[in-house]
Amino acid sequence: MSAALAPEAGLPRLFAGIRRDGLPLQLGAHAATHGPLPSPRGLIELVTASGLRGRGGGGFPTGRKLTAVAAARRRTVVVVNGAEGEPVSFKDKLLLRRAPHLVLDGAALAAAAVGAREAVVALDRSAGEEIGVVSGALDERRDRGLSWRLVVVPAGFVTGEETALLSALEGRDAKPSFTPPRPFERGLRGAPTLVQNVETLAHVALIARHGPEWFRALGTRQEPGSALFTVSGGVGRPGVYEAAFGTPLRALVEQAGGVRGQAGAFLLGGFFGSWVDPAAAEGLSLLDADLARAGAAVGAGAVVVLPAAACGLDQSARVARYLAEESAGQCGPCVHGLAALAGALETLVAGRGDSRGDALRWLEQVRGRGACRHPDGASRFVESSLEVFAGEVELHLRGRCGGRRGEFIPTGGAA
Repeated sequence: MSAALAPEAGLPRLFAGIRRDGLPLQLGAHAATHGPLPSPRGLIELVTASGLRGRGGGGFPTGRKLTAVAAARRRTVVVVNGAEGEPVSFKDKLLLRRAPHLVLDGAALAAAAVGAREAVVALDRSAGEEIGVVSGALDERRDRGLSWRLVVVPAGFVTGEETALLSALEGRDAKPSFTPPRPFERGLRGAPTLVQNVETLAHVALIARHGPEWFRALGTRQEPGSALFTVSGGVGRPGVYEAAFGTPLRALVEQAGGVRGQAGAFLLGGFFGSWVDPAAAEGLSLLDADLARAGAAVGAGAVVVLPAAACGLDQSARVARYLAEESAGQCGPCVHGLAALAGALETLVAGRGDSRGDALRWLEQVRGRGACRHPDGASRFVESSLEVFAGEVELHLRGRCGGRRGEFIPTGGAA
């Protein structure tokens, strides 16, 4: 830990020292900002003490992941998961574009801690600019005893699921695995594998330099540190913002320029998240323990402000159809159930009949029955749509909804 280099325990952290012209921090400027790469000695203990959890949406304790891979005591691999398939999140891409060496530092430190001699950076095909930036950053590095590979995988919503990503890296379809062994036991080419999200590894690099107490100076005891949030929709300055856990949702939205006009609803956690009506959102903070009161979670760190003029039911139907089409196609309840749920919402939007009963029955049949979290996340989104936009459903059934339709929420890929 480089205590002499530790900055004040405030923000920004991940974007400290980034260039205003939008160009990436090259290795020399990165080292001048954050200091040299520290020793990996005791890294797993430091990360465990920090309470860092994965920033890819699952929130699994990072220290436990490191411990599990290191316990294999044989040839291991580290995979940097940059397959950011969530259409309303581009925090990982921005971090790679602006501070690539912070991410690569985290991967190098994690590799040393778990005994890996190979690190794979996996980016999907939508990451055009980021592929070039990371390739250039790798050319600058000379990490002792570590071999780097940059691999481009197909773009897709489920590609970022760790077993699907490993399948893609081995040249197969990006489909999640049904059964154990898990990647930390048997992953890439049969080796125990640490698959870690881009933002998570950047935090690892900072914790190694400044220690767990510095990391815990922000956030709460149960949910320490800061995270990147993608704020989009009806706000003045859509973009990626770093905020401490526990920050009021209202303060994050104000940082993004505030709500333009009025908000019709807030989508919290991305497409696997939940809609929250403005009244319920008013007192919420960026904590899973708090958001759970409204049926939401931090998830992928995506916050979408839906304008009051937009038709929330129409937007929900579009997202539900996207999620159905992004199924990996290997589980019946996911393939057929999600298509049926999307169809139920589309029926309501068109006012062709009250399909809510069918939707509720299909929700129960879909939950917990896939190889990955895709059906669970999609069903959570649909259920919250039916609850938050119940008034709109009634209007559509009477042919009276005046909300605007169109692409208020992108479903074509991250920005």
